[in-house]
Amino acid sequence: MSAPANGGPGPDGGAEELAALRAEHDRLAALVAARRSIDEVRKGSYLAFFGAVTSGLTIKFAWDRWGFGPRHVPPKLKFPLLVFLALAATLVLGARAAVAFARARRLMHVEDRDFAQLKDLREKLGIGT
Repeated sequence: MSAPANGGPGPDGGAEELAALRAEHDRLAALVAARRSIDEVRKGSYLAFFGAVTSGLTIKFAWDRWGFGPRHVPPKLKFPLLVFLALAATLVLGARAAVAFARARRLMHVEDRDFAQLKDLREKLGIGT
């Protein structure tokens, strides 16, 4: 006999093919149940926020060091330590945020591919969406 109209396995396809499709369906369903990319976006957002805060600190420390104003106090140290520390923290946080967003994008592509495969399997098995 031929396969049914819904594209599922026919009677001569056997229960083995149906069991294999169902096992693949369950594996993919477990993979797409939790979207890890969302966690990476959250982590990247936190890092970007704190990077913005430290960039403001960098600007403030630089202004205190080299800015002008009515009561400018000359710096005590010759080396602008606070400016460079804040700048280093800003650069590190910005780089880590960029890595987190790139990892999230890669994970989103994998999750989209797995979800498309899951939809195809659900269609083949005749499971309603």
